[in-house]
Amino acid sequence: MREILFIAWNDAKFQIRQGSTLVWLFVMPPIFFFFIGTVTSGFSSGVSSGQAAPLIVVAESPGFLQDQISLRLRESDFEPQWVRELVVVEGEDPPRRTLTFAANLSDTIVAGNDVAASFDTKASALSRNFEIIRIQRSLYTALADIVVADANTESELSAADLRVLNAEPRIWKLDVSPAGQRQEIPSGFEQTIPGILVMFTLLVLLTSGGSMLVLERKQGLLRRLASAPMSRTEVVSGKWGGRMVLAACQVTVALAIGTLLFKMNWGPDLAMVVVILAAWAGFCASAGLLIGSVASTEAQAGGLGALAANALAALGGCWWPIEITPPWMQTLQNFLPTGWAMDALHKLISFQSGAASALPQLAIIVGATVLVTALAVNRFEYV
Repeated sequence: MREILFIAWNDAKFQIRQGSTLVWLFVMPPIFFFFIGTVTSGFSSGVSSGQAAPLIVVAESPGFLQDQISLRLRESDFEPQWVRELVVVEGEDPPRRTLTFAANLSDTIVAGNDVAASFDTKASALSRNFEIIRIQRSLYTALADIVVADANTESELSAADLRVLNAEPRIWKLDVSPAGQRQEIPSGFEQTIPGILVMFTLLVLLTSGGSMLVLERKQGLLRRLASAPMSRTEVVSGKWGGRMVLAACQVTVALAIGTLLFKMNWGPDLAMVVVILAAWAGFCASAGLLIGSVASTEAQAGGLGALAANALAALGGCWWPIEITPPWMQTLQNFLPTGWAMDALHKLISFQSGAASALPQLAIIVGATVLVTALAVNRFEYV
């Protein structure tokens, strides 16, 4: 055991002294936390988080229907602000969302004529279609209100008729609630930080961990260990331990930065979250050893590690919520290591389903770690 700890500690010290390792270990993850978390913070904004999306409604003389349309827009999580015309001040950004109606909105509709409406948004591709759906739902609902209110009155449609309609009880009601125990759907940093943490732990251990093993083999350091009174298993265990120290540093720093700087909510089962991350670190350490054992050069180890880490991160749900991907990708995630880790963290953090809910994924990760470790020991060579 003393030999294993000696190798592990010296390996960890050597890797941490490398400038590139320090950058990818401690500097890049927080930068990615901030950048990707900021970009994705609007994915669920105004959907169920209670944050209404600002909307500029341009209409000249909209009349009494303004209140009814505003009511339906607010129900779809928009915050409408009505203006007669759109004026963009030089040097200022134009509104993010605008809904434009033709002039004399109410009079035209009461007269039975069509009214042109156009919606423009600068939302990302992922949010644009959903905003359009919400706008259409609001306008169709307002139109249905107008039709029903007009049918119920013997005189010309007025604001009073719409108030009477709004006061009537609705026969059909749709009860919408979030899945799981959580009352607020995570987005932004709370969705990004676990994914980036899983990705960078894999990336660092596959690239730095694999390249270092190749370098030691080329420089003859492993041949020296071969002459020492220790078995192949002890040598590999020491190398594995050194990479676990590296992973532990990254996970600890990421947990601290996520909690203190980005106010990350890890859910009520933080202990199980740490267990999952520890198991994931063990898998990544074993995978790094396997990469270093099969690669012939440092460039091969670095390239293969970077390619594998990025591909697994993208397909496993580290870059974006797996729920927004095509069905085939959601199915594929169930067979990927990153998918197992993200699924477990999703259950613990997003849905707060309890520590027991992540036990199947934990067992799979541990089993995969044992398998990859056995392969690494089998492929490990001193020269």
